[in-house]
Amino acid sequence: MFKRVVRQSKFRHVFGQAVKNDQCYDDIRVSRVTWDSAFCAVNPKFVAIIVEASGGGAFMVLPLHKTGRIDKAYPTVCGHTGPVLDIDWCPHNDQVIASGSEDCTVMVWQIPENGLVTSMPEPVVVLEGHSKRVGIVTWHPTARNILLSAGCDNVIIIWNVGTGEAIITLEDMHPDIIFSVCWNRNGSLICTACKDKKVRVIDPRKEEIVAEKDKAHEGARPIRAIFLSDGKVFTTGFSRMSERQLALWDPDNMEEPVSVHEMDTSNGVLLPFYDPDTNVVYLCGKGDSSIRYFEITDEAPFVHYLSTFTTKEPQRGMGYMPKRGLDVNKCEIARFYKLHERKCEPIIMTVPRKVSLLSCFKSEAKLDEVLKEMKSLRELVSSQEKRIAKLEQQLSKMDI
Repeated sequence: MFKRVVRQSKFRHVFGQAVKNDQCYDDIRVSRVTWDSAFCAVNPKFVAIIVEASGGGAFMVLPLHKTGRIDKAYPTVCGHTGPVLDIDWCPHNDQVIASGSEDCTVMVWQIPENGLVTSMPEPVVVLEGHSKRVGIVTWHPTARNILLSAGCDNVIIIWNVGTGEAIITLEDMHPDIIFSVCWNRNGSLICTACKDKKVRVIDPRKEEIVAEKDKAHEGARPIRAIFLSDGKVFTTGFSRMSERQLALWDPDNMEEPVSVHEMDTSNGVLLPFYDPDTNVVYLCGKGDSSIRYFEITDEAPFVHYLSTFTTKEPQRGMGYMPKRGLDVNKCEIARFYKLHERKCEPIIMTVPRKVSLLSCFKSEAKLDEVLKEMKSLRELVSSQEKRIAKLEQQLSKMDI
């Protein structure tokens, strides 16, 4: 019996590829605000990017097909009186987007089907309840019109967007700034990362903390926490020696991590993006020029490094396309929208396959051509055989 040296995985050879220049979005003034959010949100219809704006906050909404150079006078969504800090598309309606801002408000916008023709200063709903800037907005994954917002007042509010009312307010749970909030797969729990270095799992309906871990990462820099599909919590942060770390936690036993990995000594906050279908986590560091990706499995060490996609330019932010917006015929499993200083560049992650669906179609077309050619050759051969037979008959008569 031979010991397997290389771990078997369907995603070991996933590779990234940036699109050509003519398929990028150029001449976009990406926001310079100092806040660790992605600055970009994507769905199968639009890409939204937080941009620099004088006299308030704004973000740009572009149809996916509108690539190339973007006019400086292109209309924006510009209702906030302070810089926009976070944006999120509604998972149930591709034309609805929420935004949180330094002006302490959350606004919900309805984007026209074909994109913006003129600038949009008036939102559909204004949600007022925070006393300080709102840095996080995220929609409920399964319930329509339910939106969560977290502010620098250390309060989490869950809103009914249809009525414009706050249905749940979580106060006194976080003594300091909330760095990240994430719903679990069915929206029954949320996990949060706070400046007090604690990661908390909260049941918002009961308004109680189900599990928490003090000093999940001992460094002073921001922590990020997301739920995985099996209920475990994946975190990124910094060690006491300022090394970037990633860790996996079981909410049923938060005393010790399931797995911890040291990465490097860069100071950019790692933004995790999770694909529940493939169980792959992509880590994009702000200021980095690379995307690292890891596979989560049930086998030790549980978090397996796959590969790194690297480009020359550092990233200011990153958008992540939902699975329903991918071209699966080309074996695409993820697509990112990388923000440069004045550009948005799509990056496609692909699983190589010996026989892809596309090559099957091509081989079928090739087979049809070969069969047609064989048929015509057979017909030609049979006609030639008939002609030879006739000539042989004529020859035999002449011999007589």
